[in-house]
Amino acid sequence: MLRKGRIQDVKEIQKLLTHFASRGDMLSRSLAELYEALRDFYVVEEDGKLMGTAALHIVWEDLAEVRSVAVAEDAGRRGIGTRVVQACIDEARELGLRRVFCLTYKPDFFAKFGFRIVDKSELPHKVWGDCMKCVKFPDCDEIAMIMDLQ
Repeated sequence: MLRKGRIQDVKEIQKLLTHFASRGDMLSRSLAELYEALRDFYVVEEDGKLMGTAALHIVWEDLAEVRSVAVAEDAGRRGIGTRVVQACIDEARELGLRRVFCLTYKPDFFAKFGFRIVDKSELPHKVWGDCMKCVKFPDCDEIAMIMDLQ
């Protein structure tokens, strides 16, 4: 079942994100950050277990980021990542946003939605606030991608 995140999901979302953050695949998120951003999150739940998540974070009047995309290791290749990312894109359209972007190590996955690779310098400086917390900053090796919605 795809749905918006709920308070009782926050600790499970954090566990899922921490698993991938420990491998260097994404930024970790504190519980405080997750509670504050809970309205950004979509989750897929199966039999009471959180199987995947993604968030749509609004950055500016015309721009949002699809972030924190994670699918449980035992749930891969079942379309869960596609479902949560598509939910974020759909919401961005409903909100009237012009563009969404992501920073990723999986450009082929995001390309199938219509994201295209861009130079990181094309993204506004406001985007880099979270990057300051990353151990890889300023030598980020993620790929910047953007999608025009209109």
